[in-house]
Amino acid sequence: MSQAKKPKSAPSCPTSISGNVAVKVSRFKGTAQTIADDQLAVEAPLEILLHHPALGPEPESFGATMRTPGDDEALAAGLLYGEGVIEVASDIDAIETSTRRPNVVNVRLNYKVQLDLQAAVRRFSAGSSCGICGTTGLDDVIARTAILQVDTAQRVELAVLLRLPRIMRESQLKFGSTGGIHASALFDMAGTLLAVTEDIGRHNALDKLVGMNLLAGRLPLTDRIVLLSGRVSFELIQKTLRAGAAIIAAIGAPSSLAVSLAQSTGLTLVGFVRDTGFNVYTHVKRVKNSS
Repeated sequence: MSQAKKPKSAPSCPTSISGNVAVKVSRFKGTAQTIADDQLAVEAPLEILLHHPALGPEPESFGATMRTPGDDEALAAGLLYGEGVIEVASDIDAIETSTRRPNVVNVRLNYKVQLDLQAAVRRFSAGSSCGICGTTGLDDVIARTAILQVDTAQRVELAVLLRLPRIMRESQLKFGSTGGIHASALFDMAGTLLAVTEDIGRHNALDKLVGMNLLAGRLPLTDRIVLLSGRVSFELIQKTLRAGAAIIAAIGAPSSLAVSLAQSTGLTLVGFVRDTGFNVYTHVKRVKNSS
């Protein structure tokens, strides 16, 4: 993952507005071979350019990430929020995709934002690659996150959690056609779907969800459930805690460090969610079994 540099041009391909591209494939069933149409999720770089008086007349690159085109402004806002560059929506004066350069989003920060670009880029670089292997170090990362505490008496019915994956899947526009897209969804405690975002990257899907709510003035996500389509890593717990949600649930498994961080911060972590059951790894008190 590059930072502070302009990304190389991606190979050109006929993309659609939905972020999919059509290809021809040789399909085998047993020994029979046919030529068929297929859909792939588009993967392309997105560079985030920061504009701020402290940077001078020209913008500085915050970095580049590989993503599926769509909701680029929300993705940029979510990344900047997750890395601590901004704290509220009003820290952004304007955010827009470039009309002259594809795969670039310009973020104009309010002059009052105290900008430490070098530290921000270091954190972004670490989070993009492995989450905790950057110059900030594991202890610093955990210390910054551990001060965030979830404190809510709201509970969710077991039956509600069981039906969330089906609701998210039915609301995904891209997964059905590609099979290669991750999703993040936001629900209230009654199981009402509030938003869903998709991306080829698990982290990007959650950043889009957080950024969308940040720009709409809906943070913190108090008494909300975040549902992920894949596994739960330490970084995804970080992002969820910073957004203020009470419960994070996932179709996949959590890592040991994810469970440890969720336990210490009061976040309820649920894994392997199916329509028949799930595992609750931390703070099971928020799951109510009325039956």
